[in-house]
Amino acid sequence: MNLLFPPTSRYAAVETATIEDSDGTVTIYLRRRFLPQPARFATVREHVVSQGERLDNVTALYFDDPEQFWRLCDANGAMRPTDLLARIGRKLRITLPEGVPGAPNG
Repeated sequence: MNLLFPPTSRYAAVETATIEDSDGTVTIYLRRRFLPQPARFATVREHVVSQGERLDNVTALYFDDPEQFWRLCDANGAMRPTDLLARIGRKLRITLPEGVPGAPNG
C-alpha cells in the first residue's frame, strides 16, 4: 500500500519508484496506474443519469464520499469523469470496490 495517499485514493495501491538525476537529486514518483477491467467489479445496483446531475452528488449518495468519482469511472470503463453524465438515461454501474467479491445483480 502506498502511504503517500489515503486508503480511499485511487492511487493508494500504486507503487512508487525513484529516479536519481546526474547531480544526485532523488525524485520519488508514482508508477503508471492502469485502469481495471469493468468486469472485475461486482455490481450492486444501477443509477440512471438524469438532467443536471453532478458526479460528486452521485458518489456522495452511493459511497458517502463525493471524491469517490474515480470508482464510478473504473467500474464503468470511463477515462474521463465527464463521460459518465454526458448522456441522460445512461445506466451507471454502482459496484463494490475492485477485488471485493459479490454476486452481481445487474
